[in-house]
Amino acid sequence: MKMREKDMKMQSLIDQMEIMKKKAEQGSMQLQGEVQELILEELLRATFAFDLIEEVGKGIRGADVIHTVRNNIGKECGKIIYESKRTKTFSDTWIDKLKNDLRGQRADIALIVTESMPKDMSCFGIRDGIWICSFSEVKGVAMLLRDSLIKIHDIRSAEENKGDKKEMLYNYLTGNEFRQNMEAIVEGFTAMQEGLNKEKMVTQKLWKQREKEIEKVLQNTVEMYGSIRGIGGKAIPEIKLLDTPMDFLLEEENPE
Repeated sequence: MKMREKDMKMQSLIDQMEIMKKKAEQGSMQLQGEVQELILEELLRATFAFDLIEEVGKGIRGADVIHTVRNNIGKECGKIIYESKRTKTFSDTWIDKLKNDLRGQRADIALIVTESMPKDMSCFGIRDGIWICSFSEVKGVAMLLRDSLIKIHDIRSAEENKGDKKEMLYNYLTGNEFRQNMEAIVEGFTAMQEGLNKEKMVTQKLWKQREKEIEKVLQNTVEMYGSIRGIGGKAIPEIKLLDTPMDFLLEEENPE
């Protein structure tokens, strides 16, 4: 009986040691997972300083980290949720769980950051709509997904505002502001045209006046030269230009 009692105590101690060992291992694995999750948050905050990085508290249903993407003017463009895993083997149940979290947290993209990749995946990729990557790949993958969300948001915004812009343009073209602006432009051109016509009339008047004066001077000069030649005869030197007919002189002076 004493021997049997001793054996039972020994077995009880062994069982307790096994239980403590499992608890220690579970605690160690949990601690390792929490450390990876903490470093993941720090990495995201350092990489995307203007985005919102939120930790999901323990005991709260959902992914581990929520990443709200913002563009360069602070506009929210979408959400990425992260599930951090640090175990020896990959479990497909994580994918189903994260799909539910994706709908529950109204996110756009879900990403599992895991130490052990699926057997048929050597690097990051997508499975059943859920992105999967290792911790060493998470920075590059997060940048890629974030950039995609911003571009999709810009395209959607442009499409949404297209109808509003057409209506705004129509209202402007049919409104008083556009009419007043056009009237101001036409009035400006009309005033410029009137000023140009006045300048043209004044200039033509001056040209005609000078033309008459020049014609008169030439006529008098020719007449004086003719009188002198008539008195002096050949003793007066010949001036070929003055010997030219008057009409030709006037044409030379006033070419069309």
